[in-house]
Amino acid sequence: MTDANRMKPQTAAKKLNIYLPAAPEHFRETPLTHDEFVALQADPPEWLRQLRREGPFPRAEVARKLGVTITALKAGDADRPYTAEEIRALLDDQPEWLRSARAALAARRAADGVRGGDGVRGDADVRGDGDSGADGNSTGNGGEDA
Repeated sequence: MTDANRMKPQTAAKKLNIYLPAAPEHFRETPLTHDEFVALQADPPEWLRQLRREGPFPRAEVARKLGVTITALKAGDADRPYTAEEIRALLDDQPEWLRSARAALAARRAADGVRGGDGVRGDADVRGDGDSGADGNSTGNGGEDA
């Protein structure tokens, strides 16, 4: 299969909802076939399970786990990759910008009738031991990635 028919590592990382610089070198430098990508999704290797569990996470995932938008991360000067431990610390001792952004997003979602509008959904993912793979949960980031 030619490289033209392979998925670039950046695209694969985005689809897997992982922070590419934290992935192993072989993943960062090797384009994937569709079958290889599907295999990663179906049976993630330990490095991928650990990265999904512990981070660091790309900005869209950080925003989702914190229950805010990417715009709020930028406004709070918190627009960077975070580990699960750092996210837990922020959630446990929320700075004013985070409390305000979570409340604003929850209010907007409630007004729009969006399910899970309490803005707390991300707490369970970062506090538990389960994988936190892509679930289609939108953060209103227009497809931005870390």
